[in-house]
Amino acid sequence: MKWQYTPKRENLIALLIIAVLIGMTTGALAVGFRYLLLAVTGFCWGDPMALLEVPQRLPWYLIVLIPVLGGLAVGPLATWLAPETRGAGVPEVIEAVVTRDGSIHHRTTFFKMVFTALSIGSGASVGREGPVVHIGSSVGSSIAQLIGLPSEWRRVFLACGAAAGIAATFNAPMAGMLFAAEIILVDFQVSYLSHIAISAVTATVVSHHFLGSLPTFQIPSYNLVSYGEIPLYALLGIAAGVLSVAFIRGISL
Repeated sequence: MKWQYTPKRENLIALLIIAVLIGMTTGALAVGFRYLLLAVTGFCWGDPMALLEVPQRLPWYLIVLIPVLGGLAVGPLATWLAPETRGAGVPEVIEAVVTRDGSIHHRTTFFKMVFTALSIGSGASVGREGPVVHIGSSVGSSIAQLIGLPSEWRRVFLACGAAAGIAATFNAPMAGMLFAAEIILVDFQVSYLSHIAISAVTATVVSHHFLGSLPTFQIPSYNLVSYGEIPLYALLGIAAGVLSVAFIRGISL
C-alpha cells in the first residue's frame, strides 16, 4: 500500500506558516539581490542609474573588457563551487520538480545570487527573471527539506518560492502565483493555491517595505479609441500564438 502524506487540521496551519516564512525569506533575498546588483553595476560602470551614458564616460576597450572579465570570473567559479547554479534558472527549477521531487541544493540560494549579480552587473546579456525564480525555489525547497516534508510538499513549497521571487522582484503577486502554478507545478491541486498566494503576497509586502510600491514597469494609461481596435488585438494574439509555437518547435530541432 502506497503511503501518502495527509496533513491533519492542526498541521495545515503550520504549512501556511511555512508559506509565510518562505515569502518573507524570498522577499528579503530579492531586496538584497537588488542592492547587490546595484553595487556590482556601480563598481563596474559607475552610476547604475545612468548606464546610457557609459559610452560617453568610458573608453571603448573598457566597455568590451568588463563583460569579458565578468564572464571569465563567473564561469570557472560556478563550475567549481556550485555547478547547479548554471543555466537560466527556470528550466533547472522545472527539472528539479520533474526529476528530483522538488529537491534543490541549499547552497544554490547564495551562489545564484552572487554569480547572477556579477554576470548582470558586469554587462552580461541576461535578465533577473530566471535567477530570482531559481533563488526563490531554492529557498522553498531548502526549507521543506530542512523540516523533512515529503516530496509532494517539497514541490509545493518550491513553487511558493518561485512565486515569491517573481512577486518581490516585479511587484506582481498575481503574476508570481499564476507563473508558479502553471509553469512550475503544471499539475497542481487548487488547495495548493492558498500556500502559493500567501508566499507571493508576503514577499510583495517585504519588497514594498524596502523598495516602495511603484510597479517595476511604468505603463501609461490607455483608452479604447475605436471598437475597430478589438479585431486587431485578436489578430495580434493569433500571430503571437503562432510565433510562440514556431519558436518552441524551433528550439527542439
